[in-house]
Amino acid sequence: METGALGGGGILDPEGAMDRMRAWKGRIDKLAADTRVMSERLDALRVTVADEHNLCEVTVDNTGALLDLTLHRGIQRVAPDVVARTIMETIRTAKGQVADRSQEIIAETVGTESAAARAIAERVDRKLRPEPDPDEWGPGAGYDGHGWRG
Repeated sequence: METGALGGGGILDPEGAMDRMRAWKGRIDKLAADTRVMSERLDALRVTVADEHNLCEVTVDNTGALLDLTLHRGIQRVAPDVVARTIMETIRTAKGQVADRSQEIIAETVGTESAAARAIAERVDRKLRPEPDPDEWGPGAGYDGHGWRG
């Protein structure tokens, strides 16, 4: 039985080295293809959300940027600051949904085992879900669907 440097997959086994290189290249090619698919799916990601009282509807892209805002007739019955806060909360909700969907896309395409995939997922989460400001208005903090509660 041959072992050591000259046989059995040792360092001087050219065929074994070529097999390892082909396997490594196959893994790299698959990772590159999976990363391309992930990038394409993330680039195409859009989320549209309406607030619970049907005052507005927002659409955000994969970066959380506002692409569209639709205001409904109900805004005429509430104070402007309520409308503004509702819009901002709806945008935050949409961004959270983009973050959730982004995490799913990352897991489905490149997986969650690699350090690179985890770093991408963390960066997406940090960008789309910043730490909440405790002084900010939140759901149920004054608007009940009919008007502002003090």
